[in-house]
Amino acid sequence: MKRTIFEDCILSEVDFSDAILAESSFLNCDLNGSIFNNTNLEKADFRTSFNYSIDPTVNRIKKAKFSIEGSKGLLDKFDIEIY
Repeated sequence: MKRTIFEDCILSEVDFSDAILAESSFLNCDLNGSIFNNTNLEKADFRTSFNYSIDPTVNRIKKAKFSIEGSKGLLDKFDIEIY
């Protein structure tokens, strides 16, 4: 699924475990409850997507793009509060 473009999608509770999504774009997508586990997300673009939770310790995210607002979804695992 490398270089896939997801645009204006509701991708709720999708299991992306073990998927190769390198260089894919998630454009204005709702990823609420989606699972990213051992997923290759290198150079993927999440800048306009929302409601995702991605654990950077178990997924490959080198050079992936995230918005400041959405980047908190990279910290969910750590159970910290950001204001």
